[in-house]
Amino acid sequence: MASKVLKNGKVRWQACVKKDGARRQKVFATRKEALDWEAEQRKVVEETKTDTPSWTLLDWASEYLDDAQSRFAVKTYNEKRSVFKNLLKTFPPNSPVEAMEPGALLRFFRKQEKTRSGYAANKDRKNLGAAWNWGRKYLKGFPDGPNPILTVEKRPEKRKPRYVPPEEHFWKVYELTEGQDRVMLLTFLHLAARRGEVFGIKWSDLDFVNSRVRLWTRKRRGGNLESDWLPITKELKSMLLWWWEERPFKTSSHVFLCQEETAFTKDYYGKPFTSRLQFMRRLCDRAGIKRFGFHAIRHLSASILYQKGVETAVIQAILRHKNPSTTDRYLRSLGLEHTRDALEMLSGKAKVLEFQPRKKTVNDQAPGLMQQG
Repeated sequence: MASKVLKNGKVRWQACVKKDGARRQKVFATRKEALDWEAEQRKVVEETKTDTPSWTLLDWASEYLDDAQSRFAVKTYNEKRSVFKNLLKTFPPNSPVEAMEPGALLRFFRKQEKTRSGYAANKDRKNLGAAWNWGRKYLKGFPDGPNPILTVEKRPEKRKPRYVPPEEHFWKVYELTEGQDRVMLLTFLHLAARRGEVFGIKWSDLDFVNSRVRLWTRKRRGGNLESDWLPITKELKSMLLWWWEERPFKTSSHVFLCQEETAFTKDYYGKPFTSRLQFMRRLCDRAGIKRFGFHAIRHLSASILYQKGVETAVIQAILRHKNPSTTDRYLRSLGLEHTRDALEMLSGKAKVLEFQPRKKTVNDQAPGLMQQG
């Protein structure tokens, strides 16, 4: 608000506005000039706030995670939320997104590599890079230009093949089950399905006439819920038909439901499963074998098919990968190498040369050298 001031023995009008946390003042000869200047400065401030909002890390994370929750599976959403949780431990939540300059990000990823692994750090890099691209696309005033997260090079990885349980270990666990649990394990093995896909099967997804089942997944680009029809084997069909007759919850739309009424599961009784982590751990411990989970059964199914000589294209259809390169990477992650098969084709095509050791001389410098006989 303009106020009177005395300057050089004359009455003047001092205008005052607050901009970017600081007070700006200016002296005018008349009150009208002072008021006009204040109005103009406030207009500039408001236009700046409206046109170019400043995004903090917390605001960016909240906006992105709200959208991700509606588009991705629970597991994927939790993974993204965990990344931001770690990020906000390193960067102050109220700092602007521009604070994530490459040098600071490099230190962040190096820390993740040291405390977790290079693979985990690269996964964080991928998730944060996608979040930055999302903000640039949808948030007004979000920084434009190169993605600072993806300018940081990937960390070195030491990746081991995923654990594939021996087939006999699966059957050891299988023999310890009965009823619904036995049907569920066979469903995992015969469909090579993901956990959420099996838990989500409804009776309406089963087409017994044509011996097929519809599996729903969000493991696709964009997080869209998509379905695929997959044939079911005679054995699995027989087991599912038996379970249709024996199921205790006749009115439920889902095939597999929680049937335990313990203190821990009472809130889930009669509802579809969501995780069931302890189930496989308990079975493996009872069987006296190395622990493995539901997803490892998917690995086992792919491994059995590969070892039996099934073509990659067929395995791709069973695993429901859209891209054949995804199936190739998946098989490599299980320690199954196509290159080895290709090289084995060379066996028997060339003459094997015999080598005999030559007599050693005083001029020998590298012991063990062989000479063709």
